[in-house]
Amino acid sequence: MNSVSDSAVAMPDVQSSFDTRRLPIQRVGVRGVRHPMLVMGADGEAMPTIADWELTVALPAEEKGTHMSRFVAQLEHYRRRSMTPALFCEMAETMLPLLNAQQGDITAAFPYFIDKVAPVSGVSSLMDYQVQWKARACENEETWFELTVVVPVTSLCPCSKAISEYGAHNQRSHVTVSAVLQQPVSIDLPTFIARIENQASCELWGLLKRSDEKYVTERAYDNPKFVEDLVRDVAMTVKNVEGVSSFRVEAENFESIHNHSAYAVVEG
Repeated sequence: MNSVSDSAVAMPDVQSSFDTRRLPIQRVGVRGVRHPMLVMGADGEAMPTIADWELTVALPAEEKGTHMSRFVAQLEHYRRRSMTPALFCEMAETMLPLLNAQQGDITAAFPYFIDKVAPVSGVSSLMDYQVQWKARACENEETWFELTVVVPVTSLCPCSKAISEYGAHNQRSHVTVSAVLQQPVSIDLPTFIARIENQASCELWGLLKRSDEKYVTERAYDNPKFVEDLVRDVAMTVKNVEGVSSFRVEAENFESIHNHSAYAVVEG
């Protein structure tokens, strides 16, 4: 019988062995990890959600592999903390020594809910938005943070309104904004989303009464916008948000009279 217990036997660390191919890997890690996340709301309350995570690091040419289990350990370490963009950046930074890496990326995509009040009746309901946070940490450099949010809105066609004796065709549209933030600690996500919604023909709500439907219909009719108008107006408001260093704005109108979408992009 072997007198040495299993726990005392040294197990080989294959990932840390030397690789002779001398090819660095820019990003290696885990993706498609569905894991709970607490997101700090503007009211200071933590909102529980489920995020799809991707965590990667750069691997030097001489190292055979990374330690995949440590990425999940990093998620577990932060699971019960109320996540803010600043804490998200910290999570990326502390991942580097954990993986013995010089650069690392973390991405989390999750639904974000805002309690919205209908414009006339005042009834309250939740509205969901798809949000993505991405942080890139590098040794001896400031951590880079990007916010992406998909905002559904209503758009009404100015041309249809101008040529029709009554009515005009409208559609639901998705405005996707990606913004690199110099000071992610200062971003107020509900306010940021509201600024985007304000540029559309009309915003959306989860629950509307008849009086609200009348308001939405007339609001959109009085505020027609082409997809070009929508993307330009959103770009103008995003570029004026404090701390935004670069951005990309996409608008896609799911046309109600065509079997295709109208689409536009502005980058700045």
